[in-house]
Amino acid sequence: MASPKQTEGFMPFRDYKTWYRITGSLDSGKLPLVVAHGGPGCTHDYVDAFKDIAELDGRAVIHYDQLGNGNSTRLVDKGADFWTVDLFLEELDCLLKHLGIQDHYAFLGQSWGGMLGAEHAVRQPQGLKALVIANSPANMHTWVAEANRLRLELPADVQETLLKHEKAGTLTDPEYIAASRVFYDRHVCRVNPWPAEVARTFAIMDEDNTVYRNMNGPTEFHVIGTMKDWTIEDRLHLIQAPTLIISGRHDEATPLVVKPYVDNVKGSKWVLFEHSSHMPHVEERELCMKTVSDFLRETEAA
Repeated sequence: MASPKQTEGFMPFRDYKTWYRITGSLDSGKLPLVVAHGGPGCTHDYVDAFKDIAELDGRAVIHYDQLGNGNSTRLVDKGADFWTVDLFLEELDCLLKHLGIQDHYAFLGQSWGGMLGAEHAVRQPQGLKALVIANSPANMHTWVAEANRLRLELPADVQETLLKHEKAGTLTDPEYIAASRVFYDRHVCRVNPWPAEVARTFAIMDEDNTVYRNMNGPTEFHVIGTMKDWTIEDRLHLIQAPTLIISGRHDEATPLVVKPYVDNVKGSKWVLFEHSSHMPHVEERELCMKTVSDFLRETEAA
């Protein structure tokens, strides 16, 4: 069986360009799935696996690089005031209209992408027929508290190295980066070595971390950017779309982190992947794809 056709393009957005790729056909008659990467400041590469769903059930799967990232326009001179949730919500709305799917689509957001998806869903867009929130916090204070609880389980010398460089402000020191990687290998992606598409995202972020640095901060557990006080907990009851929540047993998005979605999104379903951390789509790829595909099919059939 031939692999689904892939089409790439650029969408004009403000004075810039947003890159996107469609795997499969928008004319399939099935709910197209838009996939949003995390970060903020990652790229589509590490969530590339979700294109498998186009082959599994014949629906179109749309990946895109959010503004400032990957193949989209890079804006290294823009400061914290430019990189806002509203900017990325506007970009998403533009993409849906550009592709002509604004009246009938599903959305999957991973990590920050799920936060963006929740922000999109609480607005109750009529065209959103299914929502998948993958490995996402609902409150950054809980996220940071849990990340630092997990950090306390790291070897003592690793903890000391992290603390030493955070106090000194030497967060680009190779020693700090190596110590951070110990956390990432436990709680972000447990596949060793990292698959090429995961490594590619991190390599691109190493060369341009503008968005991540401004909105998040230097690492997953040292959040000092503009998103540090973000929460959506008090608005989750507004989500009307059928919702699937996924996370990993060893995830930095711990059960406490995803609990607000489970408790407050009416009728939501939560699936915990036992052998995964923050990337079940990589760590348990086949099962993750089947889980998402089954949810989308069941939603269409309802």
